[in-house]
Amino acid sequence: MNAIDNSKMQKEDIALGELMSILSGAKDSPLVFYYDGNPVRPGYHVTEVKAGQFSALDCGANPEAWSEIFIQLWDIDEDDRTHMPAGKFHAIIRKVTEHVQLDDTAKLTFEVSDGVRPMQLYCASMPTLRGGAVHVELAPRAASCKPRDRWLTQRSEPAPCCAPAAACCG
Repeated sequence: MNAIDNSKMQKEDIALGELMSILSGAKDSPLVFYYDGNPVRPGYHVTEVKAGQFSALDCGANPEAWSEIFIQLWDIDEDDRTHMPAGKFHAIIRKVTEHVQLDDTAKLTFEVSDGVRPMQLYCASMPTLRGGAVHVELAPRAASCKPRDRWLTQRSEPAPCCAPAAACCG
């Protein structure tokens, strides 16, 4: 059986290429991420950017494959810093591409921690420009049942969970 490409499963997610394109048009604007209802603190750091190719078997015994990029944010206060300009974030990601192959269409996940609480996973929404700053809302990345998700995108009625694709998705 061929693996199912899940790179576009969650339509609300923004891909890296989309984010970079928007940021390139607002390089001097502060970049403010929001998670759990609050903005990141002005001293936040991008501590790691990593790319992965994943292969898995979902709960319906369907092989899955996708690319994912993880951007780690450390939410701290540091000195008298202001929020990072969008251009600096853009430059950090472009610097990473000199050493790590990043797929602009890959699923984008943010890992966020304040250094005290455990790291949490978030997906990013489309950035907005307001008040002279670029705002990016991060929403918790929830678990899901991929066979059910596929079935729901193809049909409008509830699907049996964890059934193989051939059984639930026709």
